[in-house]
Amino acid sequence: MNLILLQPDEWLDDTHAVIRDPRRLSHLRDVHGASPGDVLTVGALDGLMGRGELLSLSDTEAKFRIVLDREPPTPLPVHLLLALPRPRMLARTLEHVAALGVKRVTLMHTRRVEKSYWQSPELKPDKIRQHLLLGLEQARDTRLPEITLETRFKPFVEDRLPALLEGQRGLLAHPGLSQECPRGISDPTLLAIGPEGGFVDYEVEKFLELGFEGIHLGERILRVETAVTALLSRLF
Repeated sequence: MNLILLQPDEWLDDTHAVIRDPRRLSHLRDVHGASPGDVLTVGALDGLMGRGELLSLSDTEAKFRIVLDREPPTPLPVHLLLALPRPRMLARTLEHVAALGVKRVTLMHTRRVEKSYWQSPELKPDKIRQHLLLGLEQARDTRLPEITLETRFKPFVEDRLPALLEGQRGLLAHPGLSQECPRGISDPTLLAIGPEGGFVDYEVEKFLELGFEGIHLGERILRVETAVTALLSRLF
């Protein structure tokens, strides 16, 4: 927890806040070894960052005096289209993308996504939010990513994806495609990444027909969470 991220209901007034969440209290005591008078990095959810002086710490709450005076890190110019990973991998992937600065994620169904994945408790809004907050705390960021679920591939690609692609550079990451992954781009980008077994030929064709560029990371076949991190780090 490199950032104490304050929720709206944790503010007492404009300059004071209190946290009562057992996870963060435990982290303050056991990891930071914090005590009254210490100054820690804090931020307001979807707002500014700054400093928080710890006024008191007990087993049930921690009170801070807050000064917020700087913007959070600049977001990546990317909207991530991600085939829904298996539940355990989804949790880690959400933390990674939040930490790396992605602010828009669409989780989509593809042929090789197990239908049972859509019933996972990891897709409940509170669980998604929990994983995103962990990523923000890790990276010292305050802006919560927006997550959209698309449970049917064809209606999404045919009816909604063309509008999302307007003004964006579409990149389709898939083993065996022609173009090596570019480096250090700054274009607003729509990046599509498939499931563990990759996209099927029909899905690849649909993306390419819309104008996506097919890219690859080389001969190695990577796990989804590894591929997401590698692509984002290389592209931006």
